[in-house]
Amino acid sequence: MAGHTSMETTELLKKVRAIELRTRGLSKQVFSGEYHSAFKGRGMAFSENREYQHGDEIRMIDWNVTARMNHPYVKIFEEERELTAMILVDVSASGDFGTRAQTKQQLITEITAVLAFSAIQNNDKIGVIFFSDKIERFIPPKKGRSHILRIIRELIDFTPENLGTDIHFVLDYMNRVIKKRAICFLVSDLQDRSFERILKITSRKHDLIVIQTNDPAESELPNAGWMLFKDSETGEQQWVNTSAKKNAKRLKIAHLEHQQWIKETMKRSNVDYISIRTDRPYVQPLMQMFKKRGA
Repeated sequence: MAGHTSMETTELLKKVRAIELRTRGLSKQVFSGEYHSAFKGRGMAFSENREYQHGDEIRMIDWNVTARMNHPYVKIFEEERELTAMILVDVSASGDFGTRAQTKQQLITEITAVLAFSAIQNNDKIGVIFFSDKIERFIPPKKGRSHILRIIRELIDFTPENLGTDIHFVLDYMNRVIKKRAICFLVSDLQDRSFERILKITSRKHDLIVIQTNDPAESELPNAGWMLFKDSETGEQQWVNTSAKKNAKRLKIAHLEHQQWIKETMKRSNVDYISIRTDRPYVQPLMQMFKKRGA
């Protein structure tokens, strides 16, 4: 684990505990049933034969056994329950952005914790990949509370080496390291456009859900005269007159166009997608996504 320059250990553990209390309770009360119905074990494994009973489906008859026993027998299947859930967490510099109640990184931490606790309550393994424009850290899938606490601890205290975002790179990496079909949550602000092709490939191989974190100020300039803006991912600086109507309009249009492109790309790739804002509760959108999938 990284050395604790950024936060003293006791302070860190307090934060971990606070997030655990908030998110574990939420998972138990709100999400566990929804999560289960949204992500049932995808496969059905044959478990045994038994004699045909009134009401059994004809298509379940095992004709080989029936012929041998001179009596109708049916196949019994059990849901292959245990799944692996992977959370791909964007730790790039734009995650530090946040103007209201919390930064995108804080929001990402909470959502990741909720998903992790929901998965564990569902008896699924959970793994995490932190990424920027490279793989910053891979935590292999495991079960158990201490495993989740480690994930939360790393999320709170993680300093990425790189600043950019490369979604193509992380999805390609996951497709290589996670061989069996997994549930995959991509949690990112999606400040990147290189990922359409890999999105389609990944959604065929895994059960992919994209959760976008948004801050309202990204589409609205403050009305505060000339300000020096720095692109957190490239480091480039630029003076912008925030009071000029055309600049505010340009920013808004660029933001709306990008959002529209994201929506269409997700639809084309057949990927479940939700957008969550830093200034609004995340419970509702997550619930709606689970419900829609469970339906």
